Amino acid sequence: MYKRISALVISSLLFVACGVQPNASKGIEVSIDLTDVDQDMLTVTHNPGKIKTESIKFYIPKTVPGTYDLSDYGQFVQEMVAYDYEGKTMPVVQNDENTWTINNATELDKISYKVNDTYDIDDEGGVFSPAGTNIEEGENYMLNLHGFVGYFEGHQEENHQLKITRPLDFKSASSLQIASRDTIDQKVTDAYMTSRYFGLIDNPIMYGKLSKTTFDIQDMVVELSVYSPNNKYTAEDLKPSMEKMVQAQKSFLGKIDNTPLYSIILYLSDMEKTDATGFGALEHHTSTTVVLPEMMSLEQLEESMTDVVSHEFFHIITPLNLQSEEVHFFDYNTPKMSQHLWLYEGVTEYFANLFQVNQGLITEQEFYDRMAEKIQTSQGFNDEMPMTELSENILSEDYKDQYYNVYLKGALIGMTLDIRLRELSDGDQGILKTLKTLIDKYGKNKPFQDDELISEIVKATYPEIQNYFDTYITGSTPIPYEEFLNKVGLEYIQKQKQTEFFIDGETPFIDVNTKNNKIFFRKAYPLHSTFKELGVKPGDYIKSVNGTEYKLHNVRAMISASFRWNSGDDLTMVVERDGKEIKLEGKVSRPTTTSFEIEAKDVPKDSAAYRLREAWLKS
Repeated sequence: MYKRISALVISSLLFVACGVQPNASKGIEVSIDLTDVDQDMLTVTHNPGKIKTESIKFYIPKTVPGTYDLSDYGQFVQEMVAYDYEGKTMPVVQNDENTWTINNATELDKISYKVNDTYDIDDEGGVFSPAGTNIEEGENYMLNLHGFVGYFEGHQEENHQLKITRPLDFKSASSLQIASRDTIDQKVTDAYMTSRYFGLIDNPIMYGKLSKTTFDIQDMVVELSVYSPNNKYTAEDLKPSMEKMVQAQKSFLGKIDNTPLYSIILYLSDMEKTDATGFGALEHHTSTTVVLPEMMSLEQLEESMTDVVSHEFFHIITPLNLQSEEVHFFDYNTPKMSQHLWLYEGVTEYFANLFQVNQGLITEQEFYDRMAEKIQTSQGFNDEMPMTELSENILSEDYKDQYYNVYLKGALIGMTLDIRLRELSDGDQGILKTLKTLIDKYGKNKPFQDDELISEIVKATYPEIQNYFDTYITGSTPIPYEEFLNKVGLEYIQKQKQTEFFIDGETPFIDVNTKNNKIFFRKAYPLHSTFKELGVKPGDYIKSVNGTEYKLHNVRAMISASFRWNSGDDLTMVVERDGKEIKLEGKVSRPTTTSFEIEAKDVPKDSAAYRLREAWLKS
């Protein structure tokens, strides 16, 4: 998964291999020299060993696990060159943005190419920052290795050795352990070994002027590494909150197969210059990469880290320990998506909230408020689209607009399925216990067949659960939240409330497209009464309000100006809709919106509803 944070919310606040015959036992050898930066690019060299086919394809990933988007990392590659064993260049044909073909491949000794980074180019090439790359000479290198290291067709399952040369004073952050280290003068070469290409993709590395700290939680060492360009924060600043969070997660999870070392890699972006702007995180088996703005206060940073890192850590359950064949045998260039994104991301998001109330990090009412907000926001999407259909087609343009609902309705599926399981088992078995049972059967090295997951869940629980899946997940019936909440003694209330013009409490009605810095009305959050009456539609771009043009740089001024609007004032807004400018005119009125709240009923402690609620939230 990769968890995004709204752009508006944030803004508001070679070693070159020699020409000898290869040793096949070494597998693929890859070298990157961080001390040799040419025009903000790094050179990557691959020695594939002995190739036995007359022709071979070389790929840079089009997409990688957890992103659910086509990023085309080949767009950052330049000057691809192939060499034979005599050191002579060989023809290389580029088939598409991510694919190259080399003929006479039995004579191939090595290839090399240059790679540009994503953080300092316009819109980052469409790449989400936690999955992106940074090359800042002498300062920082964010090596999400799928942005640098490609693979030879048919050789993904071979051993891969990665050698990275760095300045002596650089620190490294990764859960991938250094196999050997050589020092010559002021340069150090770190060697890493993996049993297959996925081992590189699954283990990002950050090098540079970092601060680091560690803490131990129940036989697991957590390494926290922070890059703060202006030295505003250190790893020690965040250690107390991260230690408290991970301890709570481990206590919530109980016994589950995980890693002896988990790495949290935090890159803080300098908002005063061209830098990463896609804030959030991306999970891996034993680490997570996080990108957040350095301008945040420590309290805001701790809150955001708790939100995004807890989500990524819970991916230990799924898809890292429980995954379909589509995930396990991931095809980086012609991906086939699983039907069960509702599980991988939605249930993970549910756990990231449930564990906080379970472990006393938030109150029950705070948990209810979060779930109520997810209900309200999810209803801005297509509530009748089967979640299996959305998951399987998530890379299609026709479904992309529905993607965020995975974190909303997917989490609500987790909640209602959990309640139903607790009801059928008299409080004993919830969704976490069910998934642990499936992990015992499958685990990280034995994927399940995509079409069989639901039947496997039914086998591990109760026959009645089949109807839940048929109705709400593979079916198109909206979930009756009031019915499920009533089972645990909760009341689902709909109210009309007053709100501000552009922000509803802490939730904005608008967001910013970081590709063009335009402000738009969110499709994922219902409009209030004033803008509905004006004729605004979700997805409209704001060109001007009352004659003043607005973009990201002056969005705060737009919000501030709205606080001075009075009922009856003239209101003119020019929006862009489907490529056309539309002038909307009307009068200011006090905006109201529909509020959904969840409140606990006053039910007796010996009632079935109270006992079920206690089992759901506290067991």
